[in-house]
Amino acid sequence: MARFQGGPNAGHSIYFGDKSFVLHTVPSGIFREGTVNIIGNGVVIDPLILMDEIRAIGEMGVDVRKSLRIAKRAHLILPTHRLLDAAQESGKGRNKVGTTGKGIGPAYTDKASRIGLRVGDLLQPDFNERYQSLRNQHLRLLGLDSVDDKAWLEAAAGLRTFPIIDSEVEMNSLLASGKSVLAEGAQGSLLDIDFGTYPFVTSSSTLCAGACIGLGVAPSRVGRVYGIFKAYCTRVGAGPFPTELNEETGEKLRKIGHEFGATTGRPRRTGWLDLVALRYAVMMNGTTSLIMMKSDVLNDMETIRVCVGYKMDGQQIDYFPFEAANEPVEPVYKDFPGWKTDISECRTYDSLPAQLKDYIAFIEQQTGVTVDIISVGPDRDATIYR
Repeated sequence: MARFQGGPNAGHSIYFGDKSFVLHTVPSGIFREGTVNIIGNGVVIDPLILMDEIRAIGEMGVDVRKSLRIAKRAHLILPTHRLLDAAQESGKGRNKVGTTGKGIGPAYTDKASRIGLRVGDLLQPDFNERYQSLRNQHLRLLGLDSVDDKAWLEAAAGLRTFPIIDSEVEMNSLLASGKSVLAEGAQGSLLDIDFGTYPFVTSSSTLCAGACIGLGVAPSRVGRVYGIFKAYCTRVGAGPFPTELNEETGEKLRKIGHEFGATTGRPRRTGWLDLVALRYAVMMNGTTSLIMMKSDVLNDMETIRVCVGYKMDGQQIDYFPFEAANEPVEPVYKDFPGWKTDISECRTYDSLPAQLKDYIAFIEQQTGVTVDIISVGPDRDATIYR
């Protein structure tokens, strides 16, 4: 399994065997025996956060060193990147993006500016000098004289003891030998730097195409594209959210779905499923299979609404427009009866209530893609494969 973009601003919650864990940088295949897990070149890594995560996983009995590989070309998040992140966000006033404050944006900025430091640089004899030069450059921008970076430097030293590889060579070698590779992104499609709701986006490409750049593989290597979506919508931080629910129903979804940021703990914004946005994501990713999560969160809903179009400037449209990031759009809804039953014990498609099957069928008809996997609970066993 290979992570291809983002950094510790993402939190992927894993539930299995009555245990839960939140992964920020390590690929979620780390808990699968016999897998190789690669942190790709498109990821930005904070050594302090990554080493803490590795220690926590190790305490669960997982031999992380055995299966984890780190790309030499992945960029490092410095302590001063976090300070720059906080300073930049505080200066935006009402236009705040709502970053996690992990230094992601400034790290990608340095990458694009060709002054960043990469994991492979940790192995070079002049790393300390190069680190101090970039750190001091950041401090001058911040108007500061120093930063407490002792723990970060110790974590960076610890990172040197893990396999640091030319990941693009390893990836293509694995594919050439017939191995299957599952590429894992960090954020949703509408947070993509190019095609998301700019400027309320992340700093990397979250789309399927980003996996090619973020792992060093050719587009022709991509096989199936799995699009993961919730049975309703959520968003963390600022930005447009046409189907957002700011009343009792939204709070109910948040409470039942445990919708709080795995990284920040911030309450997620909640709303009805937006098929306009989902169709856009399917188109942009070339999605071949859909995976619907958290179906069970809707168990008690009397009526379930689905957005099928937008009204903008007095006209109804069925596509996701450029203007949606900055101009208000009114959602057009279709209502469905809720299934009003507990589906958490269902393990076959036939055992699902008819109302949920109708809901799924409508999503398939609207997107043109089949929903092949349905999650009916937080545990990995609470999954229906069609």
